[in-house]
Order: sequence, then C-alpha cells, then structure tokens
Amino acid sequence: MLRPVPGWPRLLLIVVPPLIGAGILAAAFALAPPSAPGSRASLQPQAAALPAVPPPAGLLVHVSGAVVHPGLYRLQRGDRVYAAIAAAGGLAAGADPARTPDLAGRLRDGEQVKVPFLKGAAGGAAAPKVPLNGATAEELAAVPGFTPELAQAVVDYRDQYGPMTSLSELVSVLGMSKSDYSLAKKVLTLG
Repeated sequence: MLRPVPGWPRLLLIVVPPLIGAGILAAAFALAPPSAPGSRASLQPQAAALPAVPPPAGLLVHVSGAVVHPGLYRLQRGDRVYAAIAAAGGLAAGADPARTPDLAGRLRDGEQVKVPFLKGAAGGAAAPKVPLNGATAEELAAVPGFTPELAQAVVDYRDQYGPMTSLSELVSVLGMSKSDYSLAKKVLTLG
C-alpha cells in the first residue's frame, strides 16, 4: 500500500510550477511559426552562392564535365553511372566517349561523376552556349541558376520590350540573384 510522504502538499507546490512552465515553453517552441525564408540568408551570405540542392531522397550525385546540364542530381540507390549522365542530359558535344567513367559502376552518395572532354577541346568551350535572346522558356529553365518562372519572365520581357542588350539585365531588370547570375552567365550568350 502506498503512503503519502509527509509534507507532500508543500512538495507539490515546489515541483509543479516549474514543470508547468517547462511544458508551456516547449509548447510555444513546437507551435511557433517557422522563421521567414530570407532570415537565414542574411546570417549566412556564403550559402547563397551554392547551387540549389534537389530535395532529399536517394543519392546526391554531382555530374560535371562534358554533359548537357552539369549539376547536382538525386538518384535512386543502386543506380549506375549511366543513370547520372542521363539525368544530366547525356553527353555534350565534345565529350570523349573513350574516356567516360565506367557506365556500369554503381553510384555512391556524394560521388562526383566527371565526364572528360575530347583532347584539344578547351574545357566547356565545346558545349554550345544558350542564346538569351533566342532560347525558349524550356531551354532557359535548364540553365543553372534559372527557375521556370525566371525563364518565362525573360521570354515575356523579350516579347514586350525586345531583345536584352546585356546579360546583366537579368539582375538589374528581372531581379535574378547575383549568385544565380554567376552560375548562369557561364552558360549564356546574348545572341
């Protein structure tokens, strides 16, 4: 049989209020609305320069070199190098098929798949650049740093005001972030 400890009412008066306070504090943190998306960007400006990471699921693989759309890709566990290159749009003009990585090799999380260019091709010079004033919204959306909305805004701007006179108008007129612009200008030509 349980017997109450002498002085238990006083003990309850000492222990219960801090427990209630801790519970209220925990509920406030759990139910608080998430912080604004831009609030962390001001605290970590160097993070804005990194390319966008696809949503988590499976393996994160970096495909670089002579592919149509180099970048970060999420692939399923057990996928092969061939799937990573296909996700990046396949081999670009100027890729050296004799020196490609083992296409049958299994991918690992965090792996970088480098596809070499033909000898004599200057780095990415063999890959054609995307003409800002002539590309469709779909072609622009595939450019690193572009979103489908920004690509459509470029097409709408061209339709309404004519061709752009400088690549920097992406930042000054259409509001593209400087970090996204630094990625995009490597692949774009005014054309």
